[in-house]
Order: sequence, then C-alpha cells, then structure tokens
Amino acid sequence: MRVRVSRKAHFNAAHRLHNPEWNDEKNKEVFGKCNNPNYHGHNYELVVHVIGEIDKDTGFVMDMKILKELIYEHIEIPLDHKNLNLDVPEFKDLNPSAENIAIVIYNKLRSYINKELDLQVTLYETPRNFVSYPF
Repeated sequence: MRVRVSRKAHFNAAHRLHNPEWNDEKNKEVFGKCNNPNYHGHNYELVVHVIGEIDKDTGFVMDMKILKELIYEHIEIPLDHKNLNLDVPEFKDLNPSAENIAIVIYNKLRSYINKELDLQVTLYETPRNFVSYPF
C-alpha cells in the first residue's frame, strides 16, 4: 500500500524576475512588479511530499524526523532570508520563478531520499499562487 507523507516548511526570500536578453520595457511588461530592480520578497511555504510503501518494521514511509532535518539543512538554511538572485548559486543563470525554485528544491532533496520513494514539492509563493513539481 502506497502512502503519501508530507512535511511543511517556511522560508523568506527576495528575488527579481528578469530576462537579461530583453529590454527594460519588455521585462516590466512580462514580469510587472516582480521585475523591481531593487528586488521584492515572499514568505514562501513549502510542502514536501514523500510517497511510497510503508516499511513493515517501522510503520513509516519515511522517518519524518529525517525529512525535517533534510529540509532544514538543504532548503531552509540556504534559502531563508536570502536574495535568491545574488546569494544562491543555483539562480546565478536561472530566473528564480516559483516554478524554477520548486525544481531546485526538488533537485536538492532528491539525492537524500531513497530512490524507491517518490518525491514531490509544492511551493506557495503566496497563499493563492503555488506550484508543484513533479506532478
């Protein structure tokens, strides 16, 4: 029987959505206030889902304490109170949209979670705007 277990986390970060190949007018048209040259911030909410078979010895899909520690060490510490464009190497040449942030988070966690388990991240940029990867 497959079960999904989930852990919530939170981080605050600033970013600017900007395509350096476009002029200022096009960047403002496409990204609006998210293109502010002085950046802007979000209170991101993250939900990490792990899906798999229940281990007969532990009764767990995954030990939630381990999942909590992985999220804290590999996501919250590197991203919390950071300027994603300037402070996070993964976004040096990658626009830090919610979609791209979710993929980066997934990639950071995937290698630490048993390959037999499926992983999904859902990132809330605002209470109404969120993305999930993969789906």
